[in-house]
Amino acid sequence: MYAIVDIAGQQFKVEKDKKLFVHRLEASEGDSVDFEKVLLVDNDGAVSVGTPTVEGAKITAKVLQHVKGEKVFVFKKKRRKTYQKLNGHRQQFTQIQVETIVG
Repeated sequence: MYAIVDIAGQQFKVEKDKKLFVHRLEASEGDSVDFEKVLLVDNDGAVSVGTPTVEGAKITAKVLQHVKGEKVFVFKKKRRKTYQKLNGHRQQFTQIQVETIVG
């Protein structure tokens, strides 16, 4: 059984006990969070597609930890103009583990 769910503006394919990194959530570590924007549910071949979401479906997940991603470098350069600029940042992520899929 798997589902396609919208979490913080991104779509993820989730299964039971799967761990994934999503954009930073406003929940503390160890909390349980519910996601109700379920777009598709596949229950052993019986596929339910939402218009736009599946009615009554929800995903429950547990927040494992808050982490920072790898450093991303942004380098800008204009040749023959002596212009170059180096910038970078580290994205904030939350690691979650899917506990149940109700659909």
